[in-house]
Amino acid sequence: MKKIIALTLTVMMLLSVSALSLAEQKTSFKIGICNFVDDASLNQIIASIRQRLTEAETERNLSFEILEDNCNLDGSVMQQIISNFIASDVDLMVAIATPVAMTMQGMTEDSQIPVIFAAVSDPLGAGLVDSLEAPGHNITGTSDYLDTQAVLNLIFAANPDAKNIALLYNPAEDASTAPITQAKELLAQKGVNVKEYSGSNIPEVILAADAIVADGMDAVFTPTDNTIMAAELSIYETFAQAKIPHYTGADSFALNGAFLGYGVDYANLGRETANLILSVLADGKDISQVPVMTFDNGTATINTETAAAIGLDFDQLTETFAPYCTKIQSITTAESFDDLAK
Repeated sequence: MKKIIALTLTVMMLLSVSALSLAEQKTSFKIGICNFVDDASLNQIIASIRQRLTEAETERNLSFEILEDNCNLDGSVMQQIISNFIASDVDLMVAIATPVAMTMQGMTEDSQIPVIFAAVSDPLGAGLVDSLEAPGHNITGTSDYLDTQAVLNLIFAANPDAKNIALLYNPAEDASTAPITQAKELLAQKGVNVKEYSGSNIPEVILAADAIVADGMDAVFTPTDNTIMAAELSIYETFAQAKIPHYTGADSFALNGAFLGYGVDYANLGRETANLILSVLADGKDISQVPVMTFDNGTATINTETAAAIGLDFDQLTETFAPYCTKIQSITTAESFDDLAK
């Protein structure tokens, strides 16, 4: 009888400890999100993060306070935003794009506040992680790695006789470094003429676009470069009128008028970024051991209005590009993805 009583008391104590543990489990979190620049792809990521976290509030009885700001390409503003997050005692920071991720990591070395990045093209090359499988630091996230060879295949599938290819990018953007280097190497092997054009802000990008037209280039390649993305609405008509196709590293470029965007689904990337946030905050996973998530880059998005202006037929392009893509979709010009639904 004494054994039964003792066992009962032990079970009751374990249940009490378990209940206390559950009661003390944190369910309310403060998150700071810093966007690098106001563009369609990055804005879509944040919208998808917010949507997924809102769903999780209902599904898992959680609550999130989200502090959001945008540095708009300004490094000093970025540092101030991150300092404000630290002062606000956030539980986790979200870095949208490579420059923000690098700055956040540097500014959280002492506090070790967890950082989840999104849309970092080359986290290993940027020195953010030790490996994609085991980051090894207070940071992990989602990568929009671009398959440069795949984009170049599309250029020559559409125009086998292309001899002059322009590379348009901002040299200061880490996301552009690797794909531009790869593009130069691959194009050199094909024996075509390659010329680089750059800009660090919208006025400079506009001047670069004018120079590309003046030089009579056959096509333009831009990777997932946020500076060029921010300028796309200001340059797409220049290329269209000159009948020069602009091949780019994200569907948002095509949304803003570029001939073609090739790469990841940024809405899905945003949701998966939110799932990483949940795994660290709600599930308690060790961020240093949470793998970086990569995605299939096989979707080509063609702007049908720009294609028509250049003199290319969407149906014919679909047939031409089919061997090089897992999916081909059409889009028309708008400022944001939300505008398409209106």
